[in-house]
Order: sequence, then C-alpha cells, then structure tokens
Amino acid sequence: MANLIDIKVPDIGEFDDGVEVIDIQVAVGDSVAVEDSLLTLESDKASMDIPSTSAGVVKEIMVALGDKVVEGDLLIKLEVSEAMATQDSSAADDIPVAEPVSTPPVSANESADLHVDVLVMGAGPGGYTAAFRAADLGKKVALIERHASLGGVCLNVGCIPSKALLHQAQVIHEAAEMSAHGVTFEPPTLDIDAIRGNKENIIQRLTGGLAGLAKQRNVTVVTGYANFASSHSVVVENEGSSQTISFDNAIIAAGSQPVKIPGFPYDDDRLMDSTGALALADVPEKMLVIGGGIIGLEMATVYHALGSKISVIELMDQLVAGCDKDLVKPLHKRLSKQLENIYLKAKVTAIESTDDGLKVSFEGEGVPDSAVYDRVLMLSLIHI
Repeated sequence: MANLIDIKVPDIGEFDDGVEVIDIQVAVGDSVAVEDSLLTLESDKASMDIPSTSAGVVKEIMVALGDKVVEGDLLIKLEVSEAMATQDSSAADDIPVAEPVSTPPVSANESADLHVDVLVMGAGPGGYTAAFRAADLGKKVALIERHASLGGVCLNVGCIPSKALLHQAQVIHEAAEMSAHGVTFEPPTLDIDAIRGNKENIIQRLTGGLAGLAKQRNVTVVTGYANFASSHSVVVENEGSSQTISFDNAIIAAGSQPVKIPGFPYDDDRLMDSTGALALADVPEKMLVIGGGIIGLEMATVYHALGSKISVIELMDQLVAGCDKDLVKPLHKRLSKQLENIYLKAKVTAIESTDDGLKVSFEGEGVPDSAVYDRVLMLSLIHI
C-alpha cells in the first residue's frame, strides 16, 4: 500500500525573507532513496541540500526555481510503499562495502566529554564548509569556534560588514555627484549609531543562518579555545569551564592574525586594525590609512563618505599593488578627488601617541616629515 509523505523545509535559522530554491535535482516520477538530494536552497552566505527522508517516488514538486521558502514550507510530495522500502533494504545488503582508506577510528576516550568522527577547529568559511560537508557524508562532527557566532573574520569583521558600510558610502557619494546633473540634495544627516546598528543586523542575520545550517546537519557547535591534549583529543576552555573532546580526524582552520610592528603604540585605541575600523566607534576629523590595498581603500572610502579627511600611504608605486595598472589608473584618479592625500613609494617609520593625536613620521617621495592624525588605520602583514 502506497502512502504520500511531505518533504518540508527543515530548521534553517532565522530568514525573514526566506531562502531561495536554486536547484531541483529530481522530476515527477523519479525514484529516490533515503538521503538522496532532492533540491538545493541558498541563503546569503551558504547553500544546503535537502535530502529525502524516505525511499519512494516523486509525485509532486511544490516549488520552482527562484522561489523563496521558509521553515515548514512544503517542497515535495513523495509516494512510499512497504515493498519499496524492503527492496531498498535488500539492495543495500548487496552493495559491496569499500575498505576504509583513512586512519582507523579511535575508540572513544572514556574520560572525554564527547567523541566525534571529525573535529573542526575554526568556524570561518574554510571551517564551517568542511564541517557541513563532513556531516553531509554521515560523519559525527564538532565545530569549535572561540567567538559566539559562526562565520569567522569575513562574516563578522571583514568582507560582509565592510560591504554594508560601502553601500551606504556609495549612496552618499552618488547623491553628491548628482549636482553635476542638475539634481542637488542637502548634505545628509548621519546617525552613526543607526549606521552601526544596520551593519550589526546584517551580520546577525547571516550568522544566524549559519547556526541554523549547523543545527540542521546535527553539527555540534562548541564555543571556546581548543588546545591539543593528545594526538586524538583536545581540551576546549571557555570562561572558566572546560571540556575534553576526542576525535578520529581533525581539521585545523584557525585562520591568521596581523603582525604587530615593534615600537608602535598598540595600547592606544586610536591606532586601529580593520576590525577596529569596522567597529565605527566615531568619525575622526583626520585619519591616515597605512596600506593602499583593497581593504585600506574600502575603509578610506567609507570614512571619507562619513566626513573624515583621509590620507593613504602605500609602499609600492601604485594603489592595489599587483593589480593591472590600466585598471588602477581610473581608480586612482577618482580617489584623488575624494581623499586629502595619496602617498606612493613612501612608508611610516614611527608612530607616537600625543595628547593631540597620533604623530606619524614618514619617509619617501612627496611626504612630510611628520603629521598628526586623530586615528590611524594600519593594514599590515598577517601570520598564521
């Protein structure tokens, strides 16, 4: 006897506008087995396959490509029968099992609080992608992240928040440029708290989506710092508590951090890295950006739009070093009209904290001996 069952959208996190159906892998009449992928959904930051919960035949597809769906929405009607389930079970018994090629599994450590097949350290784009893939392949996975939210630098304090701020900067610039076409707007009134809040809302929505994807895959997310206790176990510490996790295999995706140059006053919060700049604590009157790469120019553009007088210094002979000079030339021309100074083939030799600001000493072509800035953004080399 055949029965119809509903395949619905599982818990995927909080997406008020829904997630998009980007691929449908089956058609009406197709036979599917348990865990066969039926369709793919995509949020702003990640995609997820929706597997079949039973063996059966696709009777009706309730969505189309491009549709937006939320948790609980009906996706597919599947016809299942006892005979088909028995047939699938018998067929599975006849499938030869491949010999494992990885390291033999380690027995669960009796003293461990948790044992997993795969342990992933770091929940950035590399880490959470690896964790999700391992879970999709049937592995028991733990994902360790020192911060409260998933996504790593890019999602929390990198490319996503910077693009949110850049969009606002673009609107301000475009409004100002419309005066050349006969349309003049009043100078904008800026609410820095609201601008910062909009950026944080975008981050929370996307990190919440990743948390939902982890939950849907039964990935255990552990917050804290992990230290290896042995070749197959780690101790995770967080706010005075600790737990031991044993594993068969581990993936280290811990990322990198900026190099600190000796002698620079890092204890002065007026000397910022990109994370500090994205925090948008205030809008300084005068700011220096050390490093004319992509991140430096993004932040220079944002802070200029918000009202700061920006100078950029770059050691190489062009902005965005390594990029095609023909592409950089129009960018340089445009930025020269917006920024106060662009220094090329020059470097910073010293930074000194003073009551009036950060006194920066220079060396190179066309630079002053020194100048004082309210804030300095330093984009330096990184190390693992």
